[in-house]
Amino acid sequence: MGTYQDQRHIPYAPTETAELYPDSDGQPMAVSDLHRRILTRTLGVLDTHFAERPEVYVSGDILMYYVEGDPRKSVAPDVLVTFGMGKKNRRTYLVWEEGKVPDFVMEFSSKGTYRNDLGSKMELYASLGIQDYFLYDAEGVYLSSPIVGFTLVEGSYVPISAGPDGGLHSAALDLDFYFGEVGLGIYDPVAEAWLQTPAESAIARAEIAETRADREATRAELQTIRADMAESRADMAESRADEATARVEQEAAARQRVEAELAELREELERLKARN
Repeated sequence: MGTYQDQRHIPYAPTETAELYPDSDGQPMAVSDLHRRILTRTLGVLDTHFAERPEVYVSGDILMYYVEGDPRKSVAPDVLVTFGMGKKNRRTYLVWEEGKVPDFVMEFSSKGTYRNDLGSKMELYASLGIQDYFLYDAEGVYLSSPIVGFTLVEGSYVPISAGPDGGLHSAALDLDFYFGEVGLGIYDPVAEAWLQTPAESAIARAEIAETRADREATRAELQTIRADMAESRADMAESRADEATARVEQEAAARQRVEAELAELREELERLKARN
């Protein structure tokens, strides 16, 4: 979102912090449906990724005031992540109260913001000491690349070079950012997994469970087929045994017949010799 630099005179200083540092600059979010959808998903996956770490604060489009006593000095990053600050619901981000600036900031650039994102806002974030600054072009027409990243080196931002697979690594988050099918993909190189929203994780778990069920059903079917084949082989073996037994019995009976016939022939020969 934009940087709030209203130069109008403030006639009095309200005693209530919420009045002095309002949680809205009164400007509408002029973004496309694609921009809003990807931004919402990005906040969701980062929230989920850091859900078990109570010292990590993830937010977006929250007014961050960086000069105490001067409510004109504020900015509302589209995405911010701060380590060591703790989770709680905040109306605004008061740097002097929190004790530090975000470690990571991302802006979703559009036609009306990309020049400021690469200009005065980039200078502001560098001067505040925000370690990693990323920009994402949802439409893919305003930046030199859909994802651009910078890291702070001696007070100035230095471009982050893309890896062999096209990903940009944020050392502050220890995460890799990619342009892909979901628009903006975030990969955890330690867990070797893509970050997902709770809904996406639930769908993935359901698909894994369905795949496992299908595999179990296939495995059971294969076991049934193997059992049937084993039974068939046993039946065939039994049939062969029966056939072998029958052949032996037939051969024995044939030998007995032959021997009986030979005996009869011998007797006949003996009778003929006796006559002669």
